[in-house]
Amino acid sequence: MPFFKDLKQLRRRSTASYNTDKSSSDSNSGTIPPTKSSSTLGSSTPPSAFPSASSSSNLQSYLGQGPPLPARPQPNSVPPTNRYSITSLSSPSINGSSKPSSLASPYAPRVLSVTDNSWVHQKILLIYGHTGDPAQQPLDGNLTVYHHQDSFPPTNWPVCESQFKALVYLSPGPNRIRLDVASPKLPSNSSSNPAHSSCININYLPLTSSPPLQLAILVAKDSPLTFDAVPERIQREGNGLETAIRKFRMAAYLWQAFTGEQMYRNRFGRRCFRYEEEWQPGTLTCQDQGTSQMRNEARVHVIRTNQTVNELRDLEVAQQYDKASRKGDLFAVAMDAVRGYFRPLPHQKQYVSVLILDTHWDKQLGVVRGHAALGGGAEGVQLAIFGSHALQSYPSCIEETVPAFSDCTRTDTTHVANDCNESGSNWEAANIGIGAHLHETGHLFGCPHQEYGIMLRDYVRFNRTFTCREPYSTRTKSPGLRVCLPKDECGWHRLDCLRFRCHPCFRLPTDGLLNPDESVQTWAMDNGTMMVTAATGVAFIEIFTEEELCHAHIEYFDANGSNGPPKQVTLTEADLRSRLPDDRKPRRLKLAIHTAGQGQHTIDDFGQLTSKQSILRLPNGQPAYRSNKLGLSQMEGSRPDEVILQSAIIQTKLLVQVKVFHGFAVDGLEFVYEDSTSQLFGKRGGKEGGSKFDLGTLTGRHGISTEQQR
Repeated sequence: MPFFKDLKQLRRRSTASYNTDKSSSDSNSGTIPPTKSSSTLGSSTPPSAFPSASSSSNLQSYLGQGPPLPARPQPNSVPPTNRYSITSLSSPSINGSSKPSSLASPYAPRVLSVTDNSWVHQKILLIYGHTGDPAQQPLDGNLTVYHHQDSFPPTNWPVCESQFKALVYLSPGPNRIRLDVASPKLPSNSSSNPAHSSCININYLPLTSSPPLQLAILVAKDSPLTFDAVPERIQREGNGLETAIRKFRMAAYLWQAFTGEQMYRNRFGRRCFRYEEEWQPGTLTCQDQGTSQMRNEARVHVIRTNQTVNELRDLEVAQQYDKASRKGDLFAVAMDAVRGYFRPLPHQKQYVSVLILDTHWDKQLGVVRGHAALGGGAEGVQLAIFGSHALQSYPSCIEETVPAFSDCTRTDTTHVANDCNESGSNWEAANIGIGAHLHETGHLFGCPHQEYGIMLRDYVRFNRTFTCREPYSTRTKSPGLRVCLPKDECGWHRLDCLRFRCHPCFRLPTDGLLNPDESVQTWAMDNGTMMVTAATGVAFIEIFTEEELCHAHIEYFDANGSNGPPKQVTLTEADLRSRLPDDRKPRRLKLAIHTAGQGQHTIDDFGQLTSKQSILRLPNGQPAYRSNKLGLSQMEGSRPDEVILQSAIIQTKLLVQVKVFHGFAVDGLEFVYEDSTSQLFGKRGGKEGGSKFDLGTLTGRHGISTEQQR
C-alpha cells in the first residue's frame, strides 16, 4: 500500500516538525514560514493559539491509530485594560513595527476622553486622562505624545498629580498614537525602551460636505500690518501679519478642540465645525517654521477694508468708549468687507469669524480703539468680529499652548490693554482674547446669552480645558487650582450644544436628510393643551418667564441617537410650569420652539393662546381656535386682522388659489375660491398682482380641513 506508506512518512515528518522547540530555526524541518499580508507589514504574525501537536494527532485520528479528534481550543483572552499598554518598544517610531509586550506597567497612561478606534472629524484632538492611581500615589512628570508614523514631531505635556491633558495632531485615516510617561518618582527609562507607555488608535475623517467656518483678518487699506505687543515680544516673535496669522490659526484650532470635546461630553458624538484648509507651510508646530514643511492647515483670509486706520480707530465707533455714538459701525464695516470678499451666491450662507488687526490700546484715554465684540448676521453672511488687543498672548503653535496658559507675566499697560481689568497677566489675557472671540463666534452660530458657559463669561476659565494646573490669578487675587479636572472647566451650555446639533456646520455624514420645510405649526386644543408640528422634527423648546435668559427647556433628541426628533409633540401648561423654579412658576410663559431644520417659532404668552379667549364659535356651531399672532406689529400703520376661511364653514366652498402680496416682507394673503370669490388677510401691496400659488382640487380640500382645525 504505497499510499499509506507515504502517509506514515508524512506523519513522522509532521510529528518531528511540530513537536520540536526549534521548528522555526531550521529551513529543512518541513515547516512553512508565516507570510505577511499588506495589513501587517512590519509586524510579527501572532503565535498560533492551537497546541503544537495538533497536526500529528489529527493525522493519527485519520489513520485510525489515535484518539478521537479533540475539541478545538479557544484563543487565550487578553484583559481589555492591557490591550494597548506596553512596557517596552524596540523603537520610538510609531510605524506599526513594534510588538507590544503582554505585560503592562501600572503607570502606563490611560486616556479617558476617547475610546480606542474612535472616529473623529477634527485635525487637533483634545485628550485627557491619568497615569497610575491618582488617589493612591499622585505624581508629577511629563507626557510625550508620539504621532502616527512620525508625521508630526513629538510633543510634551505636563503630568500634574497623575492627571494629564494633551492636544494630538491627526493625519487623515487611521492614527496609532503612543503616549510615554516619565517622572522622577518612576523607574528610569530611555527613549528606546520606555517603561511606562500605552497606545491608542484614532481614525480621522475630514468632512467636506458641511459649510466651513471661515477665518479672516481684517486690515485697513493703509494698515501697517502690525498688532499691539510689548517690545520683548516683538523682538522674540514679531508682531507682523505672519505672526498674527499663526496665532489666530492656533486659537481657532483650540476653539475646535474645545467644542468637539464639549459636544462629545453632551452625548452628541464627535461633532464639530470645520475650517477651510489649504496646502501651505505648516505653523502648528514650531519645528515647521525652520524647515518650511508643507501641511494642510486652516486658511486665514486677509481682507482689506475701504476705511483707513484712523477711521477704524475713531472713538465714535469704539465699543468700549462710553461716549461713542456709533458703536455698531465696525460690525457694518466688517460685514461690507466680508460680503465683498466672499461674494456669497443666492441661498449660500457664509460663516466668517473676523480678527481686526488694527486694534490699538490708547493709554491716555484708557480705551481700546478699533475693537468691537459682536456676532450675528444678515443677507447670507453670519459674522463675528473681535479685536487683536490680546493677540500677543496667544500661542502660535501646539507646543506653546501650555506655556501661554501658564505665563504669569504681568500685563504692561504701557503697550497693551488690560481688557475689562480681567487680563492682568498674559495667561488671563489669552483667556479673554481667545474665549471672548469664541463667545462672539457662538453668536455667529445663533447662540444667545445663557445663564452659564461660554455664552455668559465663563471663558475666563478657558485655560483649564488645556492645562492641569492653574497659575496665580490677578483677576481673583488668589492662587489657581492645583489640579484642573473636567468638572472645573468652562463649557458650552446644553442649549448651545442643542443648537449646534441642528446647525449645518455641525452635520455628520451619518445624519439623515432633512425635509426642506423648516417651519413650525402650533395648534391650540382643549383643556389648555397645544400641539406642535414640524416637518423636520421638534428639536427642543426653551421656556422663558420675564427674564431674558432661559432657565428651563425640553429637548426631544433620542438619547441613543437612533431616531430623529418627533414631528409632533403635545404641550400642557401644567407640565411647562412644573419645569420652572418655584419662584417663577406663577409668571407668564413664553416659548421658543426650535426644529431640527433650524426653524424657530415664538409664542409670547402660552396661557393666553390656550385660554378660552382664543376659542370662538363658527356660524355652524363648531369651535375654532385662534392661531398665534403673526408679525411683531412694530411698523407704522400696523393693525390687527383676523379671517375665518369660508371653506371651513361651507363644505361646498373649494379653495383653489392663494395670492401672496409682498415686497421685502409679506403685506397680505388673498384666498381665492372656485366660484371666483376671495377673502383678503392683510392688504394688497408690494408686487403688483402678488405671487400666485394654485392648490388644485385635492390640495384645496385638504386646505379646508387644515383651516378648520386652526
